[in-house]
Amino acid sequence: MSALAFFSPAKINLFLAVTGRRADGFHELVSVVAPLAWGDELAVEMAEEKSEKEFSLVCDDPAVPVDESNLVLRAARAFGDATSWRGGGRFKLTKRIPMGAGLGGGSSNAAAALRSLNRLAGGPLGAAELAEVAARVGSDCALFLPGGPVVMRGRGERVEALAAAARLSGRSVVIFKPAFGIATAWAYARLAAAPTSYLPAQEAEARVAKWIGVAETPAEELLFNNLEEPAFAKFPALPLLGERLLKNFGLVARMSGSGSACFAFLRDDSPVAEIAATIRAAWGESAMVVQTRLA
Repeated sequence: MSALAFFSPAKINLFLAVTGRRADGFHELVSVVAPLAWGDELAVEMAEEKSEKEFSLVCDDPAVPVDESNLVLRAARAFGDATSWRGGGRFKLTKRIPMGAGLGGGSSNAAAALRSLNRLAGGPLGAAELAEVAARVGSDCALFLPGGPVVMRGRGERVEALAAAARLSGRSVVIFKPAFGIATAWAYARLAAAPTSYLPAQEAEARVAKWIGVAETPAEELLFNNLEEPAFAKFPALPLLGERLLKNFGLVARMSGSGSACFAFLRDDSPVAEIAATIRAAWGESAMVVQTRLA
């Protein structure tokens, strides 16, 4: 086996509670996260010559950095360090997930890189070991390895499959993002500047328990994200559109991660074309609108 292609899904945070700041500078969080049936594709081809032990990356989006700052190449280095595998290869990234969206594109790409290299190397890492390497590459990377909805804790490195995911299986969603992005570091810094915006850990766990328990409460009633407060204060276009979607279509819109992408669950009778037109009327024709499903 010398070449592989892996799907690299986007994710949405159905529930995201930032509960405080840790001594190491990271934030403590509790989150329910679901991958989508829409995302990027990452292909890797092993180097043909034994002398070619380096990794390279090309991408169809010129805005995406292809140097060592890209998580794909950082994941490749981390895999080599963890396994002593000294192969090399060429990565090709087909990009659909926008940057600065809160959809986990870079982390998902890193997870796909780890999975592909583990396959090419003959599977030297088990699931737990692969998750450990992913957590070292980036806080959100490990959540993409199980392949379904998960509960994420800590700074994002502690991941477990969502025990009661039936209410989410195959749910149709619309993902929409304005032309601007939001830097994750900025969003967390603004939250840290107003500590009262943190959700107490005990309350966060009580809310997550409703996601894990028997699926009696509709998912729409459990959606939450306390990173919306700083984002909405600076970018009022986000909550204003959410209000319009609720009034016109009965859709409950929430922001994913630190934004700026938002999402809403669709009903079978939701007028998708009309919803998309409403989004673009509010945010301009450059707004991204994608209809997809939870993976």
